[in-house]
Amino acid sequence: MGLCLLPPGSPSQRVQFILRTKEDEQHVPHRLFSELDEICVKEGQDAEWKETARWLKFEEDAEDGGERWSKPYVGMLSLHSLSELRSCISNGTVLLDVCANTIEEQAELHFMKKIPTGAEASNVLVGELDFLHQPIMAFVRLSPAVLLSGMTEVPIPTRFLFVLLGPEGKGHQYHEIGRSMATIMTDEVFRDVAYKAKNGADLVAGVDEFLDQVTVLPPGEWDPSIRIEPPKNVPSQEKRKMPGALDDSASHSTLEKHGGPELQRTGRLFGGLTLDVKRKAPWFWSDFRDGLSLQCLASFLFLYCACMSPVITFGGLLGEATNGHISAMESLLGASMAGVVYSLFAGQPLTILGSTGPVLVFEKILYKFCKEYTLSYLSLRACIGLWTAFLCIVLVATDASCLVCYVTRFTEEAFASLICIIFIYEALEKLSHLRDTYPVHTHSKLGEFQGPACGRDGPYTPDVFFWCCILFFATFALSSFLKKFKTSRYFPTRVRSTVSDFAVFLTIVIMVLLDFVVGIPSPKLHVPHAFKPTRDDRGWFINPIGPNPWWTVLAALVPALLCTILIFMDQQISAVIVNRKEHKLKKGCRYHLDLFMVAVMLGVCSVMGLPWFVAATVLSITHVNSLKVESDCSAPGEQPKFLGIREQRVTGLLIFALMGCSVFFTSVLKFIPMPVLYGVFLYMGVSSLRGIQFFDRLKLFWMPAKHQPDFIYLRHVPLRKVHFFTAIQLICLVLLWTIKVSRAAIIFPLMVLALVFVRKAMDLCFSKRELSFLDDLMPERKKKLDDGRNEAGEEEEDHPKQEPPPVPSGNGGGCCYLAGA
Repeated sequence: MGLCLLPPGSPSQRVQFILRTKEDEQHVPHRLFSELDEICVKEGQDAEWKETARWLKFEEDAEDGGERWSKPYVGMLSLHSLSELRSCISNGTVLLDVCANTIEEQAELHFMKKIPTGAEASNVLVGELDFLHQPIMAFVRLSPAVLLSGMTEVPIPTRFLFVLLGPEGKGHQYHEIGRSMATIMTDEVFRDVAYKAKNGADLVAGVDEFLDQVTVLPPGEWDPSIRIEPPKNVPSQEKRKMPGALDDSASHSTLEKHGGPELQRTGRLFGGLTLDVKRKAPWFWSDFRDGLSLQCLASFLFLYCACMSPVITFGGLLGEATNGHISAMESLLGASMAGVVYSLFAGQPLTILGSTGPVLVFEKILYKFCKEYTLSYLSLRACIGLWTAFLCIVLVATDASCLVCYVTRFTEEAFASLICIIFIYEALEKLSHLRDTYPVHTHSKLGEFQGPACGRDGPYTPDVFFWCCILFFATFALSSFLKKFKTSRYFPTRVRSTVSDFAVFLTIVIMVLLDFVVGIPSPKLHVPHAFKPTRDDRGWFINPIGPNPWWTVLAALVPALLCTILIFMDQQISAVIVNRKEHKLKKGCRYHLDLFMVAVMLGVCSVMGLPWFVAATVLSITHVNSLKVESDCSAPGEQPKFLGIREQRVTGLLIFALMGCSVFFTSVLKFIPMPVLYGVFLYMGVSSLRGIQFFDRLKLFWMPAKHQPDFIYLRHVPLRKVHFFTAIQLICLVLLWTIKVSRAAIIFPLMVLALVFVRKAMDLCFSKRELSFLDDLMPERKKKLDDGRNEAGEEEEDHPKQEPPPVPSGNGGGCCYLAGA
């Protein structure tokens, strides 16, 4: 039957051989749109072709007389129809690279938006005719693809034609064979075979390989009338195309560390920084061009509001702790300066700078110390800041950022979870504190009042706290609802995407208008209205020595060491989270350059008496999530594919530039209720928790095995080991939280650093394979694993495996299967 023309081996090997053949311009595979047309004969009328089904990824059937299309569903075919299709291709006419004339057709259809650029058509034509005595079949590949008038519902060129006509009485059989042909043409591997096939035997090999991949459903255990919904994620078909492709379990054994070449030691002073600058320079101008997007505008408006409140709140708390030496005005100016410079010159501008809790604790301790020993707080702080900046630059010079490769998912998730929980906790705590300012009136004994007694100045006082709770939870709920609006069934795709992008900004606008209309005096955002230092006895430049003794300059080195650890850990762990592989960043990560910019601005802020700013984990995660890019066109029923992040520096630049100008917008910003901003904090904390594997594993403790999701690590790691790993992570998180809220918060960065050593010790409790599924492998363990794999590969080359003989396709009927297992 022509199999002798193929290289020996299984159908899978023959297909891989075909796919490795050299491509020319006319045999490059394209996405295919398949259309099934059948002969329809109406009483008293001539026979005509009628479209009955179509495929772009999943099957859609024409319903209600062809006036509407069904929901997309996974095509289910019988083994008998596939066997018949194989027989048709084997015994029928196969014409490859036939020339045809193009007939132009002008059409503008809504469905065209779903078809990717460059797609071609595969037309399947089946039917029964009374003058035929035996079936006739032809498979035709046109070269080049041509636009055939009236053949396809959308104006795209036709590449493949499959025609099956036969005598009356077998219409259903022809229909099922046509469905099988159209379905198999949408299969990624068979489609490539169809483009590269040299003869009919190659096509038969493609059908055989397809049959090898099917999953059979027994006929008595399911209902074939049920349409199976398209899956959210479809596995990659690369392992079918290439003999060396790894499956999911094998790929976990070759996990790469964070960053790759960016985290290789150069052995030269500032070698890593120099390479970071050279690698980033080619992308610099594209960082501005890529920011010209409506999505970036939505991200900017959202994060401006999200960043303003914590900066002002932090400044207010700092003012209380330092008796006004550093307050809201200084916090605004420092955030604006550091943010603008960082956004302009940093290696990873997706990172958002912010203030941290441990810094506030440090400032309190330092101010109390200076007050007890009658030292100048701002001068001593300037010395500590300059030493910290110097030490950070030393870390940059010695490529210390390479140590980031020891920060695995275990440490990342513990740190990120803690920051998210802090955001949620502080949002709820700030809401509860409003009750002290606006107490609830539970025992009001007011009678009936008339006239001015009912006014705002009368004995009646509204429950402001309850109104604040409504604003708070309504902001969270509405933001979450609008963010998910993209997956709604209502309105066109463009409208849904725009609403989803502007979800938080629209929520803030709606809540501000609602608060204004209701008129209850809720607390509002307070922004300084004059550009000047909070205290009159200080300026914008601080003398590092000032009235302090000269030895304080040297003594400042001790607390600077602790601050350096704090800055380094905060900055680099947040950067690692932003630079995760699953974010699919194309422009790379620049850890040395990022730390250098933070160090420079830390020195500048110290000399100017401004707060210190470092990468803010939750704000950075939120920034990245707001810039996710998905495929514009997807087949009906197919989920949009995540393409990556819109990498640019425009949003961060605008956020912090506008923040610096906020003193001129107080007339507008004063209408924003604080409970609304607290609700935004809650939304950011909760939304940042999504995708953290730790919380997925945490839920497994209370979930029976039969209800547990099909996570990849549950397939390959015993459940008790998964629970043990999660328990260790939970204990670390609880310890971090305990230290964070205690008086020992100053040593918080040291405890974060200790997580790396805890993770290292876990190598003694878990195997390399288990850790490859639950976490990242530590560098030296990864090297040993790679060495082991290389040795295994060499051994396999010396003793190649015996290939199995070709597997013939089986015939059968009565069973159904799902294609593409």
